Amino acid sequence: MGNKAENTKGKIRQQAYRLFAEKGFKAVTMTDICEKTGLSRGGLYRYYSGTEQIFSEILSEEYVIADRIEKKESAKSILEDMLGEIRAEIMEKELSLSLAIYEYANLGNEAFFAAINDKAKKRWTSLLNYGMETKEFKSVDAGQVADMVLYYYQGLRMWSRVISFDEQVAEHYVKTVKEMVLAE
Repeated sequence: MGNKAENTKGKIRQQAYRLFAEKGFKAVTMTDICEKTGLSRGGLYRYYSGTEQIFSEILSEEYVIADRIEKKESAKSILEDMLGEIRAEIMEKELSLSLAIYEYANLGNEAFFAAINDKAKKRWTSLLNYGMETKEFKSVDAGQVADMVLYYYQGLRMWSRVISFDEQVAEHYVKTVKEMVLAE
Protein backbone atom coordinates (compact mmCIF):
# COMPACT_ATOMS: atom_id res chain seq x y z
CA MET A 1 0.00 0.00 0.00
CA GLY A 2 1.30 3.45 -0.86
CA ASN A 3 1.86 6.41 1.42
CA LYS A 4 -1.45 8.04 0.50
CA ALA A 5 -3.36 4.87 1.39
CA GLU A 6 -1.45 4.49 4.66
CA ASN A 7 -2.14 8.14 5.51
CA THR A 8 -5.85 7.65 4.80
CA LYS A 9 -5.95 4.52 6.95
CA GLY A 10 -4.20 6.42 9.73
CA LYS A 11 -6.79 9.20 9.56
CA ILE A 12 -9.60 6.64 9.62
CA ARG A 13 -8.12 4.98 12.72
CA GLN A 14 -7.62 8.35 14.41
CA GLN A 15 -11.25 9.41 13.90
CA ALA A 16 -12.59 5.93 14.70
CA TYR A 17 -10.55 5.93 17.92
CA ARG A 18 -12.45 9.00 19.10
CA LEU A 19 -15.78 7.38 18.24
CA PHE A 20 -14.91 4.15 20.05
CA ALA A 21 -13.74 6.11 23.09
CA GLU A 22 -16.96 8.12 23.12
CA LYS A 23 -19.53 5.42 22.30
CA GLY A 24 -17.89 2.09 23.05
CA PHE A 25 -17.31 -0.63 20.47
CA LYS A 26 -20.84 -1.94 19.92
CA ALA A 27 -22.46 1.43 19.21
CA VAL A 28 -20.05 2.55 16.47
CA THR A 29 -21.09 1.83 12.90
CA MET A 30 -19.29 2.19 9.60
CA THR A 31 -21.78 5.00 8.84
CA ASP A 32 -20.57 6.84 11.97
CA ILE A 33 -17.00 6.48 10.76
CA CYS A 34 -17.94 7.71 7.27
CA GLU A 35 -19.57 10.80 8.78
CA LYS A 36 -16.58 11.47 11.06
CA THR A 37 -13.98 11.00 8.31
CA GLY A 38 -15.92 12.51 5.40
CA LEU A 39 -15.36 9.35 3.35
CA SER A 40 -18.06 7.67 1.31
CA ARG A 41 -19.07 4.15 2.28
CA GLY A 42 -17.18 2.82 -0.75
CA GLY A 43 -14.15 4.88 0.20
CA LEU A 44 -14.16 3.51 3.73
CA TYR A 45 -14.75 -0.09 2.63
CA ARG A 46 -11.79 0.22 0.25
CA TYR A 47 -9.60 0.21 3.37
CA TYR A 48 -11.61 -1.68 6.00
CA SER A 49 -14.20 -4.44 5.95
CA GLY A 50 -15.86 -3.36 9.18
CA THR A 51 -15.56 -1.76 12.59
CA GLU A 52 -13.93 -4.88 14.05
CA GLN A 53 -11.02 -4.63 11.62
CA ILE A 54 -10.53 -0.93 12.38
CA PHE A 55 -10.73 -1.49 16.13
CA SER A 56 -8.29 -4.40 16.07
CA GLU A 57 -5.79 -2.28 14.11
CA ILE A 58 -6.16 0.55 16.62
CA LEU A 59 -5.47 -1.84 19.48
CA SER A 60 -2.55 -3.42 17.63
CA GLU A 61 -0.71 -0.12 17.23
CA GLU A 62 2.13 0.02 19.67
CA TYR A 63 4.81 2.28 20.93
CA VAL A 64 7.88 1.13 19.01
CA ILE A 65 11.11 1.02 20.99
CA ALA A 66 13.17 -1.63 19.19
CA ASP A 67 14.58 0.92 16.72
CA ARG A 68 15.53 3.24 19.54
CA ILE A 69 17.28 0.46 21.44
CA GLU A 70 19.09 -0.61 18.27
CA LYS A 71 20.30 2.99 17.82
CA LYS A 72 21.62 2.81 21.41
CA GLU A 73 19.46 5.69 22.64
CA SER A 74 19.41 6.24 26.36
CA ALA A 75 17.11 3.77 28.15
CA LYS A 76 16.15 6.58 30.51
CA SER A 77 15.14 8.78 27.54
CA ILE A 78 13.01 6.01 26.06
CA LEU A 79 11.37 5.43 29.45
CA GLU A 80 10.69 9.17 29.86
CA ASP A 81 8.99 9.30 26.45
CA MET A 82 6.86 6.23 27.16
CA LEU A 83 5.83 7.55 30.57
CA GLY A 84 5.00 10.93 29.04
CA GLU A 85 2.57 9.29 26.63
CA ILE A 86 1.08 7.19 29.42
CA ARG A 87 0.65 10.26 31.65
CA ALA A 88 -1.27 12.01 28.87
CA GLU A 89 -3.46 8.96 28.25
CA ILE A 90 -4.34 8.64 31.94
CA MET A 91 -5.47 12.26 32.02
CA GLU A 92 -7.54 12.05 28.79
CA LYS A 93 -10.76 10.51 30.11
CA GLU A 94 -12.57 11.25 26.85
CA LEU A 95 -10.02 9.21 24.91
CA SER A 96 -10.24 6.08 27.04
CA LEU A 97 -11.02 2.92 25.08
CA SER A 98 -11.80 1.00 28.28
CA LEU A 99 -15.51 0.53 27.58
CA ALA A 100 -14.88 -0.39 23.94
CA ILE A 101 -12.15 -2.85 24.93
CA TYR A 102 -14.44 -4.50 27.46
CA GLU A 103 -17.21 -4.84 24.86
CA TYR A 104 -14.83 -6.14 22.22
CA ALA A 105 -13.28 -8.68 24.60
CA ASN A 106 -16.73 -10.01 25.46
CA LEU A 107 -17.29 -10.88 21.81
CA GLY A 108 -14.83 -13.75 22.13
CA ASN A 109 -11.58 -11.93 21.39
CA GLU A 110 -9.61 -13.16 24.39
CA ALA A 111 -6.77 -14.59 22.26
CA PHE A 112 -6.39 -11.23 20.51
CA PHE A 113 -6.03 -9.43 23.85
CA ALA A 114 -3.63 -12.05 25.15
CA ALA A 115 -1.44 -11.42 22.09
CA ILE A 116 -1.55 -7.64 22.59
CA ASN A 117 -0.69 -8.05 26.26
CA ASP A 118 2.18 -10.39 25.36
CA LYS A 119 3.60 -7.82 22.90
CA ALA A 120 3.35 -5.05 25.49
CA LYS A 121 5.04 -7.19 28.12
CA LYS A 122 7.83 -8.07 25.70
CA ARG A 123 8.29 -4.37 24.84
CA TRP A 124 8.56 -3.41 28.52
CA THR A 125 10.80 -6.39 29.31
CA SER A 126 13.06 -5.45 26.41
CA LEU A 127 13.36 -1.88 27.66
CA LEU A 128 13.99 -2.99 31.24
CA ASN A 129 16.68 -5.47 30.18
CA TYR A 130 18.29 -2.83 27.96
CA GLY A 131 18.27 -0.31 30.81
CA MET A 132 19.90 -2.84 33.13
CA GLU A 133 22.57 -3.58 30.49
CA THR A 134 23.38 0.14 30.18
CA LYS A 135 23.34 0.45 33.99
CA GLU A 136 20.68 3.18 33.76
CA PHE A 137 18.16 0.92 35.51
CA LYS A 138 18.33 -1.03 38.75
CA SER A 139 18.66 -4.77 38.64
CA VAL A 140 15.04 -5.97 38.75
CA ASP A 141 12.97 -8.95 37.68
CA ALA A 142 12.03 -7.56 34.25
CA GLY A 143 8.96 -9.78 33.83
CA GLN A 144 7.59 -8.97 37.26
CA VAL A 145 8.10 -5.21 36.82
CA ALA A 146 6.64 -5.33 33.30
CA ASP A 147 3.48 -6.97 34.70
CA MET A 148 3.18 -4.34 37.42
CA VAL A 149 3.74 -1.44 35.02
CA LEU A 150 1.18 -2.77 32.53
CA TYR A 151 -1.55 -3.72 34.98
CA TYR A 152 -1.18 -0.57 37.07
CA TYR A 153 -1.55 1.47 33.88
CA GLN A 154 -4.46 -0.59 32.58
CA GLY A 155 -6.26 -0.26 35.91
CA LEU A 156 -5.85 3.51 35.84
CA ARG A 157 -7.15 3.66 32.27
CA MET A 158 -10.18 1.55 33.17
CA TRP A 159 -11.01 3.60 36.24
CA SER A 160 -10.47 6.88 34.39
CA ARG A 161 -13.79 6.18 32.63
CA VAL A 162 -15.69 6.43 35.91
CA ILE A 163 -13.49 8.53 38.20
CA SER A 164 -11.99 11.89 37.38
CA PHE A 165 -8.30 11.73 38.19
CA ASP A 166 -6.31 14.81 38.95
CA GLU A 167 -2.80 15.29 37.61
CA GLN A 168 -1.37 13.88 40.85
CA VAL A 169 -2.63 10.36 40.09
CA ALA A 170 -0.80 10.30 36.76
CA GLU A 171 2.29 11.72 38.43
CA HIS A 172 2.15 9.00 41.10
CA TYR A 173 2.19 6.35 38.37
CA VAL A 174 5.17 7.94 36.64
CA LYS A 175 7.04 8.44 39.92
CA THR A 176 6.38 4.85 41.03
CA VAL A 177 7.70 3.39 37.78
CA LYS A 178 10.79 5.60 37.88
CA GLU A 179 11.51 4.71 41.52
CA MET A 180 11.23 1.02 40.68
CA VAL A 181 13.62 1.04 37.76
CA LEU A 182 15.93 4.05 37.57
CA ALA A 183 19.40 3.62 39.04
CA GLU A 184 20.48 6.24 41.52
